[in-house]
Amino acid sequence: MILSSLLWLLGAALVLVTLLPLRKTHAWWVRGCDFPRLHICLAALATLLTTGLLAPIGWGVLGLILLAVAVFQGAQILPYTPLYPTEIPLSDGTGKPTFKILSANVLKENTDHDSLAKLIQSEQPDVLFLMETDPDWIARLRPILDSYKTVQSEPRDDHYGMVLASNLDATAINFVDLANGDTPAAFATLTAPNGQGFNFVGLHPRPPLPGDDTHARDAQIRKSATIAHHLKQPVICMGDFNDVAWSRTSKTFKKIGNYRDPRIGRGMFPSFDVNHPVMRFPIDQVYVTDGIKLAHFGRGPDIGSDHFPMIITAYLDD
Repeated sequence: MILSSLLWLLGAALVLVTLLPLRKTHAWWVRGCDFPRLHICLAALATLLTTGLLAPIGWGVLGLILLAVAVFQGAQILPYTPLYPTEIPLSDGTGKPTFKILSANVLKENTDHDSLAKLIQSEQPDVLFLMETDPDWIARLRPILDSYKTVQSEPRDDHYGMVLASNLDATAINFVDLANGDTPAAFATLTAPNGQGFNFVGLHPRPPLPGDDTHARDAQIRKSATIAHHLKQPVICMGDFNDVAWSRTSKTFKKIGNYRDPRIGRGMFPSFDVNHPVMRFPIDQVYVTDGIKLAHFGRGPDIGSDHFPMIITAYLDD
């Protein structure tokens, strides 16, 4: 009887965290349920197996409920596995004038400045987008930043500082608050090596945390997509979205901005949290619009932050 009650209680909990994200709400504790879909799917399958082996009271009904949870959650994350067709083909870029972009949330409290500096020196990105940069980070990276043709920085002590540096010709680089959330977004108009222009958008909205619902986060993500939709040139968007790729907000962003996601058909490439391998989620995003081709897409090494960097090599259609 106790075992049956425990299994039913666990089943009810799995159903609850599956249904909650279907609500159109910005409540942090609801939106937080968007993140662990893989974990919920695996928990449902494990509970289903246990139910089948132990045959508790009402095990048939419970089994169907758990199967439905596993199937639903699995369907949400399926596009972010190699079992799904890729959305963006990768080519080696042979003969094409490619350029590289590195995006990294450095973690303000991270004192391992050398790891990031060595990664930048190794990768030699043409465009560098950094988040959580405070005055100390700017000072430590000054020799590297001084090597870039154009650098725009907004050092802050509240985890929402930014740096955007480019060796590509830049017509404009600006930091803009899109949603009155006191978290800037980066916008740049750049020229690719083949002479064609494109836009770069860098985002780092606030995460869903106790006392911090997602109104500002979702508004910033949506407004940036609306802006991208009206831009005449191709767009690359990167950054720490503090939101998973399969959430309603991310899907809406992708649809409005006519974006494509290189993760689809390749894997989740979970970027956070570096320190907890079991609880990692794909919240550092890369999106591109038509006209942008990718020769490489991947996750960088540990730089002492709680986020892995994201690195792409791209080129524009001739």
